[in-house]
Amino acid sequence: MCDERMWSGLTPLLGDGVDCRFVPLQAAHDRAAMRQTIAEHSAPAANLVAFSLGAYLALEHALAHPERVNSLVLIAASAKGLEADEIARRQRTMKVLASHAYAGMSAAQLREFVHPANMGDPAVVGVIQQMALDLGKELLLAQFAASMERADLLDRLSELHCPVLLVGSEGDQKVAAADLGAMQAHCPNSRLTMLDGCGHMIPLEAPQALAATIREFYLLT
Repeated sequence: MCDERMWSGLTPLLGDGVDCRFVPLQAAHDRAAMRQTIAEHSAPAANLVAFSLGAYLALEHALAHPERVNSLVLIAASAKGLEADEIARRQRTMKVLASHAYAGMSAAQLREFVHPANMGDPAVVGVIQQMALDLGKELLLAQFAASMERADLLDRLSELHCPVLLVGSEGDQKVAAADLGAMQAHCPNSRLTMLDGCGHMIPLEAPQALAATIREFYLLT
């Protein structure tokens, strides 16, 4: 449930020498369309910077087309498949959504994604809420369905030969720090950075720290 607004605070901080091209995953409503969108909108030899579900899809793209990926930055993402209880929870949520009007994210839902220190920040919460309202229930249901069944890619990370930056947050309630640590252990050419004071929505919550981490990664790559 994100569009280019997710990156609005980050991209200006990356510097004039960076040419950012947004991949409009919100226009794709199933996995095949998501894969095609990444293939069509990324450069022939891309430096992919991706977040959450987009990061899992970018990882799939890199494994399927290694010749097209120079480097990967995976933010708040896990290479693991979904646990059975999480699949069941999502299925219950989809049933409720299908039969009720959608009014965006509730305060309780926002607290699952956003660090308590940022819950009063309209540049974070306001953007998340507006994206949810603008993109709507149909896309939310489609993204739930598209992300439900996904392979565990952890054991395939050793196939990646491009430089990989993993970025997480200790305050992320959606992606455990242990998952990121396991990804680093399985990926020989990776580095891991954990940020403080943010939850799952790292590009919105910590754009300055994230920009500094990305710039350093590219200087060392």
